Amino acid sequence: MTPGDSEAEAGPLQVRGTVLTVRRVDAYHAMTVVAPGIAARFRPGQFVAVAVGGPDGAMLLRRAFSIHDVRPDHGGTVEFIFAANGPGTRWLAARRARDVLDVTGPLGRPFPVPRDRVSCLLVGGGYGSAPLFALAGKLRDRGCTVDFLLGAASGDRVFGALTARRTGRIATITTEDGSLGSRGVVTDMLGQLIHDGRTDVIYACGPMPMLRQVTLLARRYDLPVQAAVEEAMACGIGVCMTCVLPVVGTDGITRMVRSCVDGPVFRGEQVRWDDVGTIPFDAFGAPVGTDGITRMVRSCVDGPVFRGEQVRWDDVGTIPFDAFGAPGWEPAGRAASRGGSGGAAAGGAAAGGAAAGDRGPGSQGGGRAGRGSGAAGHPARAQGPAWRPGHGY
Repeated sequence: MTPGDSEAEAGPLQVRGTVLTVRRVDAYHAMTVVAPGIAARFRPGQFVAVAVGGPDGAMLLRRAFSIHDVRPDHGGTVEFIFAANGPGTRWLAARRARDVLDVTGPLGRPFPVPRDRVSCLLVGGGYGSAPLFALAGKLRDRGCTVDFLLGAASGDRVFGALTARRTGRIATITTEDGSLGSRGVVTDMLGQLIHDGRTDVIYACGPMPMLRQVTLLARRYDLPVQAAVEEAMACGIGVCMTCVLPVVGTDGITRMVRSCVDGPVFRGEQVRWDDVGTIPFDAFGAPVGTDGITRMVRSCVDGPVFRGEQVRWDDVGTIPFDAFGAPGWEPAGRAASRGGSGGAAAGGAAAGGAAAGDRGPGSQGGGRAGRGSGAAGHPARAQGPAWRPGHGY
């Protein structure tokens, strides 16, 4: 392990960073903050959580932003990209050089990089492309070839087009209005780029519908996808459970995992894209009580109204030993209960997330397809922020 790897494993820091620059980049803002400790620990794909509103402000929750770049200047600087769409990001856009911000990072799991020299296609939607450029540098250091496919609603919302053209072997740009590059969305050009670049692996970051479509198309070519997801985040450190999404583990069991801690980078084929925003009925620990199994459910989401006879009143405040997923719990007749369809009685493994393992406005791809039909359509996969990272709130 190199010294840099050792520092990266040391975990995130909370620092008071001095703003070095704030500049406009077309439709977006780029902010550079002096944060040596965060810069030293950073790996591509990670993000920072920034306190907004000042010490006397009413905005309590941090805003999460993907790290675009780190540099050694001033001991170590961190740059992130955002759109001033809400009160928090408008407050950030009004900061000036020498202002001080409360910043936590680097957070989340980074993009994994291949051991061998392979052909990599980096797909970005809107300013979701921001974290891909640091990744591209690391891939090139490994001897990999790097191609870019970037898109947005309009030319001013494509982030990093010039850098992609300057540094990528192939750089393809799409816009929905045709103002830059080809008219259309990134997935219109994906198949052609896979053929032209002889792609071995795809890295993607952008709106969830785009990530879904990229994963579906990549599956036709039997290509792995490393997707940095866009999910609502409130804390960024895995406490609030706001950013959970359904991911299929290597054991074939769907678990609700935290994007901020277990992600934001996931294997695309392990995410149940059609069920994002829901808790699938067959997910480990899903709140289904009519089968007689006790589950720990959330009063704030699954309630606060429950059928009185289904609440175990004497056990409130505890985790009953026979509750689904409790330590040491094992369902009777597990295989028979599942019946090959991934029913709600599936379980047995610890409830921690099994999968390892932003961002821009939803400018690419269409709306979500109808919800999936359950685990029968999601066999075991191969191994391989309320704020959204980089989103404007």
